[in-house]
Amino acid sequence: MAKKVVASLQKGEGKNFAKVIRAIKSDKTGAYTFREEMVTLDKIQETLAKN
Repeated sequence: MAKKVVASLQKGEGKNFAKVIRAIKSDKTGAYTFREEMVTLDKIQETLAKN
């Protein structure tokens, strides 16, 4: 099943997206949480520049 998903992503628009994972520190506890986003390749720098 996974092979079909990977193959379909490579054929279509899957090449135009990247997964961005950012660590965000909580002000209250000091613990880190992770936020994952799927963004287009041309929007990566904009996404990383966000706070």
